[in-house]
Amino acid sequence: MTYAAMAEDVVAWMEARGLAQATLMGHSMGGKTAMVLACRHPERVARLIIVDIAPKDYFWAAHRAEFAAMNELELANLQSRAEAELRFEARVDDWAMRKFIATNLERVADGGVGWRWVINLPVVTAALPTLEKNPLGAEERFEGETLFVVGGKSRYVQAADHAAITAHFPRARIVTIAESAHNPHMETRAEFVTAIR
Repeated sequence: MTYAAMAEDVVAWMEARGLAQATLMGHSMGGKTAMVLACRHPERVARLIIVDIAPKDYFWAAHRAEFAAMNELELANLQSRAEAELRFEARVDDWAMRKFIATNLERVADGGVGWRWVINLPVVTAALPTLEKNPLGAEERFEGETLFVVGGKSRYVQAADHAAITAHFPRARIVTIAESAHNPHMETRAEFVTAIR
């Protein structure tokens, strides 16, 4: 599992739907995927919106805890997403992150009982070290209209990262939502919607 492969999946999805070009928005891992797609297929991207992630390497102990919580969750006796969020509390401090993780759960279809992960959790867990790396080469650029939306309470994008952002995305505009952490689309929805218009 790599960002290059995920970017190609998005291009294939666009092809299958006859979409020559689109406004592309990605948050966190999705943001890194969107960066790769924009740099390697600029003709496909009318406008790029990146949410609270930068083109750099990351190593977050918190991610290890979040994935451990997801892998340890017993799905057989789970009653709701809210219950999953409560079970995550021991490992995941941030309430917004607990909510975000729980969005990856869905009820078993076709009359089944219980819940399942929408994502391929074992594959994503194994790929985590690769996914934390910066997927862009030093020379990769996207010259189109670009917006980075950053959470003011998040540690994912710092002022020191602005140079790397503009090196890869020379037309980037960086908007910080002061009261948001890593999930501005959930935590400060009104401000987020205003920022991306």
